[in-house]
Amino acid sequence: MATLITIQHHFRKLKDPRINRRKLHLLSDIIVIALCAVLCGAQDWQEIETFGKLRRDWFRRFLKLPNGIPSHDTFERVFDRLDPRAFQRCFQSWVAAIAEHLRIQHISIDGKSLCGSAFKKVGPMHLVSAWASEHHLSLGQVATAEKSNEITAIPQLLEMLELHGAFVTIDAMGCQKGIAAKIVERGGHYVLAVKENQENLLIDIQACFRRAFDTDFAGLDHDEFETKDKGHGRTEKRSYTILTNPTGIRNADDWPSLTVIGMCMRTRHVNGAAEPSIEVHYFIGDRKASAKTYAKVLRNHWGIENGLHWHLDVSFGEDANRVSKRNAAENLALLRKLALMMLKRHPSKQSMKCKQLSAALNPEFLEEVLLANANSDKI
Repeated sequence: MATLITIQHHFRKLKDPRINRRKLHLLSDIIVIALCAVLCGAQDWQEIETFGKLRRDWFRRFLKLPNGIPSHDTFERVFDRLDPRAFQRCFQSWVAAIAEHLRIQHISIDGKSLCGSAFKKVGPMHLVSAWASEHHLSLGQVATAEKSNEITAIPQLLEMLELHGAFVTIDAMGCQKGIAAKIVERGGHYVLAVKENQENLLIDIQACFRRAFDTDFAGLDHDEFETKDKGHGRTEKRSYTILTNPTGIRNADDWPSLTVIGMCMRTRHVNGAAEPSIEVHYFIGDRKASAKTYAKVLRNHWGIENGLHWHLDVSFGEDANRVSKRNAAENLALLRKLALMMLKRHPSKQSMKCKQLSAALNPEFLEEVLLANANSDKI
């Protein structure tokens, strides 16, 4: 099968952590079985072993399986000993082969905790991930001990990504001068949410917009865009306003190529409510573009929540997963992202759960999912 050639190609440099005389199963066989099992809904090592045994005859068509299907203990030991950084480099090699034929225009970065990975006095593992929403591609992840460490993890993640020409969106925690500099250095364009963690910047942006509204934008390079949504008993209006090459920002030169400051006012009417709720958010960017472009990028940022994090929890049971050994948890999380990416890129209009069920019950559908992601030049 072409997929096996793909896996063998991209994972061929992955170092086997086992002692030669103790190897009963090929590393490539272990990875293929685990990936297929996770893709079909397996959530732990026992379920991966069970899936492998039930699909033994199917796997024998493509794998060598010199000693049959590995035990759940073998899966656990191997994935806990695999170097997560090396495993991720292989993963990114595969994703890069797909992305080579695509034009990635927007990358969202956000963090998520693996709640079930906490044990004894050790808190849950926190993963910072990069996601290309328009192509349903998970581009990479960096593990941290806790959410507060995102500031140091994000530059590491950016260093692994091809950013050329793409917008990179991050929530307010990532609004840091060093992170903005890293994005520009890597050829990307930042769009960063601004909140109280950058107090002077927030105050200056608010002052700029007060002056702009007071003078009806006289002599200012600005643009506006508005969206309206209806549904579920509510009406929501989002009004975006941007100022290009603004003045009055203290230490503006510390923010690389700072070109745009923006404001989004969200007005929500809920049936039965006496008054609408109003929220105002601010952001900065380094690329001169229309308010409509910034509006699209900011709305699409939450694709990482809906398209990645939500599915990891609801479809793959990530939050409830009890794997606590750090390397194993990180490597298994990467397998889930790879499986999710492969299922999303299958053209079927079924829900994610139905795709998983179809792949679990119908080997032909599973082969379709695998083949669709093997031929990256045809995607």
